[in-house]
Amino acid sequence: MFEKYGSPRIWLIIALCAGAALFASRWIYFKILRIAKAKNLVDNPDARKLQKQPVPVLGGIAAFFGVLAAVLLGSCCWNLGDIIPIILAMSIMLYVGAIDDTVGLSPLSRIVVESITIIGLIYGSNCCVDGLQEMWGISQFSWWIAVPFTVFAGVGIINSINMIDGVNGLSSGYCIVASILFGICFLRTADYPNALLAFSFGFALIPFIFHNIFGSKSRMFIGDAGTMMMGIMTTWFVIRTLSSNSPAQYIGFRDRQNLIAFSLAVFSVPVFDTLRVMGMRIYNGKSPFQADKTHLHHMLLALNLSAVVISFVEVLIMLIITGGWLLSFKVFHLDIHWQLYIVLFLCVLLVWGPFYLIRRHLNKNSRTVRYINSLSNHWRTRYAKQWMRIKHWMDHPAEDCNN
Repeated sequence: MFEKYGSPRIWLIIALCAGAALFASRWIYFKILRIAKAKNLVDNPDARKLQKQPVPVLGGIAAFFGVLAAVLLGSCCWNLGDIIPIILAMSIMLYVGAIDDTVGLSPLSRIVVESITIIGLIYGSNCCVDGLQEMWGISQFSWWIAVPFTVFAGVGIINSINMIDGVNGLSSGYCIVASILFGICFLRTADYPNALLAFSFGFALIPFIFHNIFGSKSRMFIGDAGTMMMGIMTTWFVIRTLSSNSPAQYIGFRDRQNLIAFSLAVFSVPVFDTLRVMGMRIYNGKSPFQADKTHLHHMLLALNLSAVVISFVEVLIMLIITGGWLLSFKVFHLDIHWQLYIVLFLCVLLVWGPFYLIRRHLNKNSRTVRYINSLSNHWRTRYAKQWMRIKHWMDHPAEDCNN
């Protein structure tokens, strides 16, 4: 019943849809960039932000267009009715995020809309995080508990994705890798519509991340519209994976894989970084939603690291934690409880640990900090010409957008 990773035909369909997402997103990107510049829909610099000039903020719309193109193509081959609720939920998040980008919304308004959207997604898909895979003797629990728990977790994921969106390419790069990992999980469980959705979503973000990191005139931020859309999509991946009526549960029980630990490992960096940041704000008597510079990426920025390196480091941390989970049952054959405990230990060690370690060295201006700063400056100087060539190449299609 369950093919391991699907037939060649399955792979071909998914590859074509992912390619369609990539090319559609790339095609629409500069048209949206031109509109954003013409209508002055930009993120203006301030003391808390890194950019020194206004940057357009409609990148999420380009990625959403790519996903729609992929789903339309995929619907010619399969019945994709099961993913209609998440497409509608993404639309709502895109609209609300666009409103937040242009006129602003209060944190409470955002949370209310996010909660209502997740509730609609739950009942529209009949999927909910309603069990613990028999951990601590708990298999399934009532939806009276499951629905509030899922909403709480979903709101947490959406806002954690938004909170790490402080460095060019970080949130989008992280979501690309997360989507691919969930796509592999869906392929292995023969959940092909969601595998198509996961890979297409990841590929739709690729044009954006390249221009966001390497471009100057072609740079466009993902915006709150994009982060909220990425947040609801990745929330759906978690819900679909952990729902008791999901095909993934069959594999989880058969192979004794703790899919809760897997999902936590994939979102280890944004979730644990957000928990630490909000905890510190509450401890210091501040609002947990008050913006500051206490995220892990702020510590890495203080080391004079580039956006590319910072994004790579945080994604690498996620992959190491996910790899630790994989080894725990593949190599060491640990039970589902120990799989979770190992992931939690690695999250504390690799997400919280570097923050306090870097902060300590920064406060002392240690030799290590001076060496990293020197090394970073050396590499920037050494490859400045190559960097300018890449930037010129990425910006070339954007020349018309400035006219």
